[in-house]
Amino acid sequence: MTRPVAVVTETEELDPGPGLELLADAGFDARFVGSRDPDAIAAAAHDADALIVGYARVDAALLDRLPAVRMIATTSAGHDMVDTAEAARRGLWVSNLPDAATEDVAVHALAQALALIRRLPQADTVVRDGGWSNDFPELPRRASELTLGLVGFGRIARTLARIAAPLFGRVLAHDPHATDRADGVELAGLDTVIAEADVLSLHVPSTPRTRGMVDAPLLARMRPGSLLVNVSRGDLVDADALLAALDSGRLGGAALDVFPVEPPAADDPLRRHPRLLLSPHSAFLSDASLRAYVTGPAHNVIAWWTTGRPNTPVVAPEQAATPVPRTAGTQGAPA
Repeated sequence: MTRPVAVVTETEELDPGPGLELLADAGFDARFVGSRDPDAIAAAAHDADALIVGYARVDAALLDRLPAVRMIATTSAGHDMVDTAEAARRGLWVSNLPDAATEDVAVHALAQALALIRRLPQADTVVRDGGWSNDFPELPRRASELTLGLVGFGRIARTLARIAAPLFGRVLAHDPHATDRADGVELAGLDTVIAEADVLSLHVPSTPRTRGMVDAPLLARMRPGSLLVNVSRGDLVDADALLAALDSGRLGGAALDVFPVEPPAADDPLRRHPRLLLSPHSAFLSDASLRAYVTGPAHNVIAWWTTGRPNTPVVAPEQAATPVPRTAGTQGAPA
């Protein structure tokens, strides 16, 4: 009996092996292209039932060359690489991977915030320079006396609020789409969050409305000496305004995991400022998240093939074709 075909386009630096193995164990003919090139994808996936996509663009032109595809799974929470309107028009399913690194990003944001509050970068410098505790240029602060402000209140921000609430005196959040608050979190207007936060953490996508939102006027409304954390998108922050606020002392420090240009140029002043705590867009990174990025899409495909529905759909067309499960070698996706 013919086996179903699942094709992985590319996984960038990730090892596709665990995902391909899961698919093979579930009875699929599992193939890896290793390219975003539409010609290479069309050649490998001409008979594919399911397509797993990293960054390759899946549009009408490519779908015309993949007549058997009924399911598209992305390897990320984002799914902008897929023309979802076209997929819905054709009755295809599309799934994403919403929680592969939620905990990791939230923990990273909290770690950066606490490092700034406790002046850990400065403490490290003091010891390396031969000094001791009485040589601190600025005293650490007590977290329980501070307010954590969250701009955006989606999955990552809610996880951050849950793990941070026992440490901070107060947690404020602003999100125009949030209708329910989590325990220990006060929903407030953006102006209130900006004005009252001692630590302001960004958790919004990059859109025309949010790009550059952290500009000179916004920074001027923050508390003197407050701190900024950005694990979301680099273009949310006006880099020149940020540097000016750090130089003036308006901001006591900032932690950036994302940058307007990645990686920043060797001579980018963001690399050198002493009040900046930097990480290389690694908030998502852990042994568990790397496994999830390649196994999660495979589980979505397996669930779709065996039950007619992926675990985390973002396009679920009413008339989507439901495949007839093959009995040979199939297994259900985990709950």
